[in-house]
Amino acid sequence: MFGNYLIGLREGLEASLVVCILIAYLVKTDRRDALKPIWIGIGVAVGVALAFGAGLEFGSQELTFEAQEALGGSLSILAVGLVTWMVFWMKRTARHLRSELHGRLDAALQMGTGALVATAFLAVGREGLETALFVWASVRASSDGTSAPLIGVLLGLATAVFLGWLFYRGALKINLAKFFTWTGGMLVVVAAGVLAYGVHDLQEARFLGGLADKAFDVSATIPPDSWYGTLLKGVFNFQPDPTVLQVTVWALYLIPTLALFLAPVGFGRPVRVEEQKATDEKAEAGDGGRGDDGAGADGERLRDGARRAGARSGGDEV
Repeated sequence: MFGNYLIGLREGLEASLVVCILIAYLVKTDRRDALKPIWIGIGVAVGVALAFGAGLEFGSQELTFEAQEALGGSLSILAVGLVTWMVFWMKRTARHLRSELHGRLDAALQMGTGALVATAFLAVGREGLETALFVWASVRASSDGTSAPLIGVLLGLATAVFLGWLFYRGALKINLAKFFTWTGGMLVVVAAGVLAYGVHDLQEARFLGGLADKAFDVSATIPPDSWYGTLLKGVFNFQPDPTVLQVTVWALYLIPTLALFLAPVGFGRPVRVEEQKATDEKAEAGDGGRGDDGAGADGERLRDGARRAGARSGGDEV
């Protein structure tokens, strides 16, 4: 349930932040007349996301068992790919999300009502479709015959909406770069479990082989119906008897993806700054006739470089 709660919280908070930024910008610039088109675009985006999720859930029930497993496995892998792209994209752009949305909104305001509706729809709709697909895949992977996974998602979304309201009211501030880094890392772990489950679906659909080749079986030690077995399945999509292919795919995805995601954004840049400094010092030593003006220019360049490096290492707060 915690894994699904995290998905609802993380995905819902992204959409909530987008909505808050759009609404707050219009209010602060005294363009309340543009609020209605924005809310229309948001409403349409939410409706499309809900319809997409309902189509996935009810449409798949009419298929045969093999077709259901093939569709579920394929969409699970697609969902993992989308959520992986999303967490890396958000890590890069969290610092500049506000200015990027403001720029789009300024352009839409000049173009008219239709552009405002489209801007809100595209900004929220992308998050909504990604959320619907990944939630469907995750709930399907961690489902134990109860409504707990879906309840976890709904609680996460409700928490995200509440936090978004607090952000808008100015009652809560958060470092977006750090928040999305930590939640993104946990989401990568959840995605690894969804990916392994998707591979198992494709094996059951006989699209992939190796269904009988078990990597291990700890069902006796960790019964799936025990409280700790249910907890592991809900958080990590843990399976007590995975196949060799599942474990291999899980490890090949999780280890490099998590390592790349948690690596500092500015990794390697300090070395280049030092190299530039050494180059400037050599040039200054080789040109003794430049005088104070040349030294001042070098100092200004180094100070500008330090300021830029410092700006890259920080994170915006909302």
